[in-house]
Amino acid sequence: MQRFSGKSVIITGAGSGLGRAAALQVAKEEGRLTLVDLNETGLKETVEEIQAAAPDAEIQTVTANVADEAQVQNYVAEAVKRFGRIDGFFNNAGIEGKQNPTEDFGSDEFAKVVSVNLNGVFFGLKHVLKVMKEQGSGAVVNTASVGGIRGVGNQSGYAASKHGVVGLTRNSGIEYGQYGVQVNAIAPGAIMTPMVEGSLKQMDPENWEEVGKQFVQPNPMKRFGKPEEVGQLVAFLLSGDAGFINAAVIPIDGGQSYKY
Repeated sequence: MQRFSGKSVIITGAGSGLGRAAALQVAKEEGRLTLVDLNETGLKETVEEIQAAAPDAEIQTVTANVADEAQVQNYVAEAVKRFGRIDGFFNNAGIEGKQNPTEDFGSDEFAKVVSVNLNGVFFGLKHVLKVMKEQGSGAVVNTASVGGIRGVGNQSGYAASKHGVVGLTRNSGIEYGQYGVQVNAIAPGAIMTPMVEGSLKQMDPENWEEVGKQFVQPNPMKRFGKPEEVGQLVAFLLSGDAGFINAAVIPIDGGQSYKY
């Protein structure tokens, strides 16, 4: 299936993890990509992987901090300038932050996590939805988290910001459905990305792999998710095949968030 043939898709946080996986999937289906990340080296590595899998893919990269609204405006403008429109937007860039109980969670750290995970998503929505409304079509997928639909502990900034992403998703989906625009969110659980690896290393730097094995035992599927599994879900939601799904938050966590 070439569901993205001729379509313009922006992906933030494209330099690693879920953003890279989604970019690979969309590129294989002939999407025209604007890849955004603060990590220029990561973006180059993503482009190299895409070119190996889809040599004819049309790609541009934009180095940007999503917490800076002017830089968000710029990546949106670059996508429109190069491809003329925006058909899909994976509003994905985010950070975990340090792990601490609420009373010990640094105020500066809280502000930093919220600025990237929540403000960055808001800025992306603000500027992309304007373009999609004028087009009369488009699909957005925001990256929330199971930490946005339940408590996870020791992550005040992350939980607050991801709950905020859920609220923005539902609100914007209700606002923009009438213009032919879908706004949904995914809520990944433990997917083996560099962010999750870093989280495990915060728990136990010396034995993080063993911590990981213990971490997934409560999961009904007894394993971590794979980035490509998330990339396939994102592609489905952006592709047009999911046209009547709107304002939804879809867990992809092996069923763990439903388990009592």
